Amino acid sequence: MTKSLEFYFDFISPYSFLAYKKLKFLTNKKKINLIYKPILLGGLHKLGEITAPAFNKRKMKNMKNDCEIIAKKNGIDFYWNTKFPINSLYLMRGYIAIDKEFKQKYFDICFDAYWKNNIDISSEENLCEILKKCQIEKDIFFKKINDQNIKNQLKEFTNIAFQKDIFGAPTFIINDKLFWGQDRLEYALDEYNS
Repeated sequence: MTKSLEFYFDFISPYSFLAYKKLKFLTNKKKINLIYKPILLGGLHKLGEITAPAFNKRKMKNMKNDCEIIAKKNGIDFYWNTKFPINSLYLMRGYIAIDKEFKQKYFDICFDAYWKNNIDISSEENLCEILKKCQIEKDIFFKKINDQNIKNQLKEFTNIAFQKDIFGAPTFIINDKLFWGQDRLEYALDEYNS
């Protein structure tokens, strides 16, 4: 059986962005069987009765500073989005709904747009620009993200994450071991390589 590293993410999470950029750098050097696991972070927090840092003024201030320090230390282009937080529901449904061949590009462009280029990706106009860059037909996209099957899949993925005791993003799972946070990526990779 091929070993895989599960990466639970939400586009709204700056730490998911930072972890992804680190992973992208590492996967350019070494092949890692990475499986992206989209979740709705707001839904996960609701299930766990967790107040997100975005809604706590002191945590929010620290989180912004923390992300900027991490980005600088790792040479990652990062800009705290002035529209944080946004509702990522349509974006996350979109990741599930689009064809496999477009997923990586969509993933890259959405993350960069929000956490590098300070674009409000919850805006329909901006989302349409992202879809255009990804060569995804917008009418089909919007139809799919409103399909009940896609809605159910995102709920199911989020519920499964909750059942696995995941409470935030990013979270990595390897060999049934959970590693939470971008600062635990190295530990997850040690487990992957063991």
